[in-house]
Amino acid sequence: MNSEMFQVILMLVLAYLLGAIPSGVWIGKGFFHIDIRRHGSGNIGTTNTYRVLGPIAGTIVMAMDISKGAVATLLPVFFGNFTVNALVFGLAAILGHTYSIFDHFKGGKAVATSAGMILAYRPTFFFIAAGIWILIILLTSMVSLASMVAFTITTIATFFINDLFLSILAIILTVFIFYRHRTNIHRILNGTESMVPFGLGNYLRKRRPSN
Repeated sequence: MNSEMFQVILMLVLAYLLGAIPSGVWIGKGFFHIDIRRHGSGNIGTTNTYRVLGPIAGTIVMAMDISKGAVATLLPVFFGNFTVNALVFGLAAILGHTYSIFDHFKGGKAVATSAGMILAYRPTFFFIAAGIWILIILLTSMVSLASMVAFTITTIATFFINDLFLSILAIILTVFIFYRHRTNIHRILNGTESMVPFGLGNYLRKRRPSN
């Protein structure tokens, strides 16, 4: 095995381990003595952290999860080894986040870590996705719906640039994120999906007369 291939394997392992850091669990246990897996939806991501631990903890977890994807994607730059497309290392971080070795191979829904990968690889698409995500949250008050819509539109946007690998990976990630949100989709269709305490959707739900 030559040194370049050894570096690639090392970077893949590092990317996975970066992604596998269970930010929500560590923040909850370390600063609040709360295991968020036992509260709310049980998810370790930003939304449940926000719901259980508050907006500051939720924002920190989101920043950490985005950073995991971004740093993993930038590993070829740090190592000076561009043998493999940087997106491969971002994907390794996403797999680590979703199937974490530190959490019995369970994990989050990969939205923030995927966004971090996009931020490092194509910042323009990150800001497109972030803008759509914020807009949909303000309209619907549903983080899950905002995440799915943002990834779908951003994936479509990749078709207009000459980057086939990014487009293929974006399609795969969008399908994967829809799969990870399958219970949320069921609740959205039933009108029982959880909402953040702001936005038009939350306002309209509060004004809806109870039976």
